[in-house]
Amino acid sequence: MSSPVRTHGALSRGVFAVAVLISLAVLFAPGSDVPSAPPGVDKLVHGSVFAVLAVTGRWAGIRRAVLAALLVLYGGVSELIQGVPALDRDPAVGDWLADVVGVLLGLLLWAGLQRRARER
Repeated sequence: MSSPVRTHGALSRGVFAVAVLISLAVLFAPGSDVPSAPPGVDKLVHGSVFAVLAVTGRWAGIRRAVLAALLVLYGGVSELIQGVPALDRDPAVGDWLADVVGVLLGLLLWAGLQRRARER
């Protein structure tokens, strides 16, 4: 039986592509489409989105350093784009920091899954 953390070719790349598409919808939805939420929930959403991107990116076989750099850059650029008046969103350094924390947590989760799979 194969390990679930093994890179699965087309399946893992497809899951990563879906995660990227979802992140685009979440990060670049116009302000009028963003539901209101209690304070801090947006940070949880940012962190979760980037943790999922990190885990699925590693599953798809993207090298850790490359993936981390690209996701941190993506988070920063997404915040700059959110400042475009047409989106009616507010860019925030705190959101970018939540993105970075999500990337780190996702990479740690992947490393733990790999370690656990090797022990079996």
